[in-house]
Amino acid sequence: MKKFIVIYHSSVDAEDKMKNSKPEDMKKGMEAWMVWAKKCGDGLVDMGAPLRGGQRLTPAGSNPSDKGVSGYSILQAPDMDAAKALLEGHPHLAWAAGCEIEVHETMPMPG
Repeated sequence: MKKFIVIYHSSVDAEDKMKNSKPEDMKKGMEAWMVWAKKCGDGLVDMGAPLRGGQRLTPAGSNPSDKGVSGYSILQAPDMDAAKALLEGHPHLAWAAGCEIEVHETMPMPG
């Protein structure tokens, strides 16, 4: 099985929506994630976590990231098509305008 890193992106509006959500709305939103997780079964290696405050590091120093990364998950699947199938109907895509998902296959380290 191959591993895939799933990166969740969201807009500033989506981030504001989350900050202003009532606890019961947050709970309802997490229920949709739990349904997705159950659908993935063994394909979901790590549910991941929300992310914020990313920094872009360069030889000249660091700056706040402008990539809109808001979280990650780790999947396992035989190939990219199977990984993408696990992400069909993902609740992040319906959360707010501007929400996107990236999925990347991990590659073995050389040597």
